[in-house]
Amino acid sequence: MVVVANRIRVAAGHEQDFEERFRNRKGLIEKNPGFIRNLILRPVDSEYYSVMTFWESMEHFEAWTKSESFRQAHSGPRPPKEMFSGPNVLEIHEVIMDTDAKTS
Repeated sequence: MVVVANRIRVAAGHEQDFEERFRNRKGLIEKNPGFIRNLILRPVDSEYYSVMTFWESMEHFEAWTKSESFRQAHSGPRPPKEMFSGPNVLEIHEVIMDTDAKTS
């Protein structure tokens, strides 16, 4: 499994608009082969939101980025530049361990 994390610095005062963009998203990612989960994390002690997608494999994630549904999901009006207080940081991680309450 791979986790793709996009850390996004949202400027003060734009948090609600940023979150609303995700609430109103087109929901196309869920239909892609290999997709597992999508998390949007609101920061508690920083400006960085985390947008995390979980995939069965790197190949599944790469196929999503090359798909027509990816282009559709990312089409539409771009958010205003002032919504962000710095560049985003994209990180991709391979899961080497996954523990939850059921397996511990």
